[in-house]
Amino acid sequence: MEAKRTPMKTYLSPVILALISGLLLVAAFPKIDQGWVAWFALVPLLLALRKVGPKAGFWIGLACGLGYHLGVTYWTAYTMRIYGHLPVLPSVMVLVLLAGVLALFTAVFTMTVCRLGRNPWLFLLVTPAAWAVLEWMRSWIFTGFPWALLGYSQYRFLWLVQVADLFGVYGLSALIVACNAVLTLALLRWVEQPWQTQAVSRPLVVRSFVLLAVALVAVLGYGLQRIKAMDRLVAEAPGIRLAVVQGNVDQSIKWDPTFQMLTAVKYRNLSLEAAKQSVDLVIWPETATPFYLYRDALLSDMVVKGVQEADTHFIIGSPVVDTDGDAYRYFNSAFLINPRGEAVDRYDKVHLVPFGEYVPLKRFLPFLGKMVEHVGDFESGQRGNALQWDDRPIGMLICYEIIFPALAREMALSGVQLLVNITNDAWFGRTGAPYQHFSMAVLRSVENRRFLARAANTGISGFIDPSGRILAATALYEDATLVGEVKLLDTLARYTRWGDWPLIGACLGLLAIAGWAGTRDSRPKRQGARLNI
Repeated sequence: MEAKRTPMKTYLSPVILALISGLLLVAAFPKIDQGWVAWFALVPLLLALRKVGPKAGFWIGLACGLGYHLGVTYWTAYTMRIYGHLPVLPSVMVLVLLAGVLALFTAVFTMTVCRLGRNPWLFLLVTPAAWAVLEWMRSWIFTGFPWALLGYSQYRFLWLVQVADLFGVYGLSALIVACNAVLTLALLRWVEQPWQTQAVSRPLVVRSFVLLAVALVAVLGYGLQRIKAMDRLVAEAPGIRLAVVQGNVDQSIKWDPTFQMLTAVKYRNLSLEAAKQSVDLVIWPETATPFYLYRDALLSDMVVKGVQEADTHFIIGSPVVDTDGDAYRYFNSAFLINPRGEAVDRYDKVHLVPFGEYVPLKRFLPFLGKMVEHVGDFESGQRGNALQWDDRPIGMLICYEIIFPALAREMALSGVQLLVNITNDAWFGRTGAPYQHFSMAVLRSVENRRFLARAANTGISGFIDPSGRILAATALYEDATLVGEVKLLDTLARYTRWGDWPLIGACLGLLAIAGWAGTRDSRPKRQGARLNI
C-alpha cells in the first residue's frame, strides 16, 4: 500500500507568507519609505508559525529574513560591482552572504517564538521581547551591522519617535512588533483558528487590544509633550551658524591624482561662498581631501589658505598617516581647524567598515582586499573622543558610525553639545542606501536630544533638530552648501543616561518568564492515588 504524501502546498504556504512579510518590511524603508506598513508587516510571518515547531520556525524565519535583507541591502551588490571591481556573480554572492547572515537573526526570532510562545498569552510576551533583544544583538555580533532596524522605519512620524529618548530605537521596534502580535491573534480569533494547540480567547484579544491602545496613546501623548518641552529648551539655548559642504565628487575619480587639485578647489570655492553668510563652522564630508592633509604640501597649502580666507573654523574629513619609525598607521579622521589654518584637534574613526577600511581575519584571508585601494588598513581611534572646540565639544560620527546607537550615546554622555556626521555615500550611487543612512541619523538626534549636522560627499547632507525634524536636506548628486543655525544643548536624555539595559533587561526577563512558564506547562501532571476500599 502506497504511503500518503504530504501535499507540497503544506510546506510552501508558510514560506510564501514569510516572503510576503519580507517584502512588506522592505516597503517600510526608503526608497519605498512607507513606514506605516511596518505595523502589520510581520502578521503573515506570524501566521505562518501558528502550527509549526521551532525547527520549522527557524527555516520560515530564514525565508522572511532573506527577503527582508536582500531588499534593504541590495545596494551591496552595486557597491561591490562598481567600486569593489568584482564581477556580477561574486557581487551578488556577497549580497546573498550578507543577507543570509542578517536573516539568521530573523530565523532565531521565529524559532524563539515557536519555542517559548507556546500559548497565546506567552506569544504576546515573547514576540516583542525576542525581536528587541535580537536587534540589540545585531548591533554588536560580527562587529555589528544594525542597518534597517524596524524602528527606523518610523523616522518621519514625529510624535512616535520621541519615545526613543527613553528606550532607543529598540523600544520603538518592540512596540511595532507588539502591534503585529496583537493583530495576529485578532485575526486568528476572527477565523476561529488556534495559536499552536490552544484556541485564542476573545477576552485575551480584547485585553491585548486595550493594552496596545493604551500604550500607543501613552507614546503619542509623551511624544507631543516632549516636542513642546524640547522646543522651549531649544528656544533658550545658545546657537551657532553652521555650513555643510557637499562637493559631489564622483568616487571613480576621487583618488585619481589628476582630479585631486580640482577636488580641493571645488571644496574651497563652495566653502568661501558659505563663509560669506557669517558662519561659525564649516563642515566637509568624510575624506573630502583625497590626500593626506598636512603631509601633501601643495594640496594642503591650498586647503589651509582657503580656511584662512574664510576666517572661520572648519571640520575636514581626511585620511591620516602617522609614522612611528619605519611603521605607518592609517586613520580615517576629521580635523578641527582654526581660522589660522592650524589643526587644533582630531577625531579618528572608531568603528571601521569591514572590507572597506580593513580586512577582518586578514591573516587567514590573504586573497581578500578592500574597496579603498589607495591606503593601508585603517586603525580604530579612541572610543568616545570628542572634538574640543573651545567650550563647545562636538561629537563626531564618521560614515556608518551613525547607525550605532551606543557610539552617539557615549558622545552625549561625555558632554558633547552637537553631533556631526560626515560621510561619503558616493559608494551607494542612487540606490536606497543614502536615504536609509540619512533616516537612521534622525533617531540619534532624538535618543540623545542633540542637533545633528550631516555633510555627505554626494548627499544626503542636512540638519536635524533634537525632536527629529529634518530642518534641511540636499538632493543626491548636486554641488551644494547648506547654512543654518543649530542650538548647543547639554541636557542628558534618559536614554543617554540609562542606555539599552533597562529595555533589554526587561525583555530578557520576559523571555525567562516565558521559558519558565513553558517548562511548567509541559510537565506531566501527577494523578493522585485512588484507594479502592
